[in-house]
Amino acid sequence: MMLRNNILVLIRDKKINGYFWFLFIFHFKLRNAPRMRYLQTILFLMVSFLGFSQTNFEKGEKLFFQEKYNLAKPFFESAYKENTSNLKVIEYLGDVAGHTKNWDTAIYYYQKLKVLKPSEANYYYKYGGCLGMKAKESNKFKALGMISDIKASFEKAIQVNPKHLEARWALIELYLQLPSIVGGSEKKAQRYANELLKISPVDGFLAKGHISEYFERYKEAEANYTKAISIGGSKTTYQKLADLYKNKMNQPQKAKILLETYQDKNKS
Repeated sequence: MMLRNNILVLIRDKKINGYFWFLFIFHFKLRNAPRMRYLQTILFLMVSFLGFSQTNFEKGEKLFFQEKYNLAKPFFESAYKENTSNLKVIEYLGDVAGHTKNWDTAIYYYQKLKVLKPSEANYYYKYGGCLGMKAKESNKFKALGMISDIKASFEKAIQVNPKHLEARWALIELYLQLPSIVGGSEKKAQRYANELLKISPVDGFLAKGHISEYFERYKEAEANYTKAISIGGSKTTYQKLADLYKNKMNQPQKAKILLETYQDKNKS
């Protein structure tokens, strides 16, 4: 009797929606059955219901990882109604909006996250990124008015987390793409590349290579990408140099040999 009661208490405390009452009814139907059969049936039902009772959040997350963003959205929205302060749910809603290019919606959710948890650098980074994408798709006058907020968001991410790599990459790209008359500057881009070099040498040399490539200093870019390969040896490092050879230096054969080298080194 005590074991049976403990099982029912466990089910109740798990708060399985609707299932406790279902099992409670089963209790009366099975009370005259042999004890072992009763316990086996209860345990089977408990395990089955625990396995199949996915929450809205879990359903949304599964679809999100499958890149089915529009299908994931309603599940996250339902989870949000259940708890409007759940940081992970809010972040997923922002991410879904970002992936589907609904910039205003994404900005709304990331703004909410900044208020709820101002100590999380990624929220400022994502907020700045969506502002940047919105500016890119806006007219020039509106975009110019957003530049200071975009910069401030990335800078805040670095202030909150001094080792934030992505915010530095974003600032590098921002200073490369902006016309000099509104703040574009290779010097400022190099400043953040140098900071990357101290935190992550691979990122630092990739960033320096990217800057050199942007300004069509291809031999300099080649040297920086080669250093990134020697330190990291990742597919990204090889791909960056191969793309430079193929698309900028008109050396497709060299690009092919380089990628074959990577493949040979990483054969399983």
